[in-house]
Amino acid sequence: MITFRTTMGDISIELDFDKAPISSANFLTYAKDNFYNDTVFHRVINGFMVQGGGMTSDMQQKKTNNPIENEADNGLKNDIGTLAMARTADPHSASSQFFINVSNNDFLNHSGKNMQGWGYAVFGKVSQGMDVIEKIKSVPTGSAFGHQDVPVDPIEITETIISDEYAAK
Repeated sequence: MITFRTTMGDISIELDFDKAPISSANFLTYAKDNFYNDTVFHRVINGFMVQGGGMTSDMQQKKTNNPIENEADNGLKNDIGTLAMARTADPHSASSQFFINVSNNDFLNHSGKNMQGWGYAVFGKVSQGMDVIEKIKSVPTGSAFGHQDVPVDPIEITETIISDEYAAK
């Protein structure tokens, strides 16, 4: 388990190494490197998702490792409480950023290996702290530094705690 200590409370995540080995290993690498510390949930859309994992509180993007292969064809669905890789229009552009679904977002699921159908790779789920996600999804947002849907008051990841089981991987 990976636990993010945030300015709004703790969020614990279980990764699915069986169905999403590339995405899970990628996320764990960033977590072990303390990459997520001092990043913010920089995009919050109630009824959709909360996104984080790459921006500082002044909306500067942190330098990431190389992008990974999209694993959205793994059978996991973008349902409430699941963790998925954020990416650009390029299906294979995910690096450090992730989002937590706050609705069942079927339109984000894989439907074919083409530009419209790749979808967004689910690789884990929130195991504890959905109450924190519920609080985050409801915060006031606005525009900041050229970005939309940015929380007015930054929601920061202050610490990353990795369970012994995950630390050994």
